[in-house]
Amino acid sequence: TLQDLVDAYFFWKEDGEEKFLREMIKPVEFAVSGLPKVYIRDTAVDAICHGASLTAPGVVKLSPKIKEGDVVAIFTLKGELVALGKSLKSSKEIFEARRGLMIRNWKVLMEPGTYPRFWGT
Repeated sequence: TLQDLVDAYFFWKEDGEEKFLREMIKPVEFAVSGLPKVYIRDTAVDAICHGASLTAPGVVKLSPKIKEGDVVAIFTLKGELVALGKSLKSSKEIFEARRGLMIRNWKVLMEPGTYPRFWGT
């Protein structure tokens, strides 16, 4: 409940006890754990953060049962959530593709500049 959160915050603020607060506040990656996942190259992260759609060369690995039109979670290789997107192809088509748009960027969650820029202007 909200009162539990207030109590946990109080314990942390007054006593430095963060155990209860950590039990209540989860990382954003937890919220998308039920979505199909697409992992991307580090060189593609900043372009995605600036709103680019994901192309085939940027994909490293993905969930096996993605269908066209599915909402997917886009992660770095370290498991950091970058964005949410809409799949334009199935898992099999994405895996076999060498070029072309695979995921339409829908909502960026990582700040631009978190990863180095590797794309041209």
